[in-house]
Amino acid sequence: MAAVAALQSRVALARQVRAGRTSVRVSAAARPTWYPGANPPKHLDGTLLGDYGFDPLRLGSKDKDVLKYYREAELTNGRWAMAAVAGILFTDLVGLGNWWEAGANVQSSFDLKTLIIIEVVTFAILEGFRVKAYEKTGETGLGPFAPFDPLNMRSDETRLKELKNGRLAMLAFLGFSSQAAVQGLGPIECLQKHLADPGHNNIFTSAVGNEATVAVIVLSIVPAIIESKNRLEGSEDEFRPIPW
Repeated sequence: MAAVAALQSRVALARQVRAGRTSVRVSAAARPTWYPGANPPKHLDGTLLGDYGFDPLRLGSKDKDVLKYYREAELTNGRWAMAAVAGILFTDLVGLGNWWEAGANVQSSFDLKTLIIIEVVTFAILEGFRVKAYEKTGETGLGPFAPFDPLNMRSDETRLKELKNGRLAMLAFLGFSSQAAVQGLGPIECLQKHLADPGHNNIFTSAVGNEATVAVIVLSIVPAIIESKNRLEGSEDEFRPIPW
């Protein structure tokens, strides 16, 4: 009888453990993540706007207070990327030459050293305003004007849209740069070339086609393997693209 009671106790305990794991997985699944079924790091608890549990370098794992500064840096870089992408597309559409050579072709009455000094001083002043505005309001904008919202459109919805578009623009700029390095063409020219013959003009038929194929295969398979291993072993460790 004692053996039967002990066995029943173990079965009940196992069921409780499974139930606990199931509830954790259900709650994780209910939250949007950067890929289906991902288990976000503990420091990304979903309270931050636009948090999808993506932090492969674990930048915010040691000090959560630093997360807000990383978010502001991400937003600032996203804004610059949106401006850059718009400028690149405009340059291509109106035929102003290669966008990556625009700086070298600028005609100015100042020499290069003078231009560098002007840029450094100008951006030092703007960054000073930006830091002071952030310390005062928790947001940045245009120089001392923070938050910058002349059309009175600021809301959590528009902030999230800005963040998502900034992330997309950063990826687009990376793609434009890669096209320029590999094809020697701008984004509009590359798109026209691809649409004319999609089967022969794409990333897989380019000079880096083999590398792109391997990258796609690895990025498609590795997360599934790691998640399957964690589920089979009953581990709740989150996926780490970079293991440290």
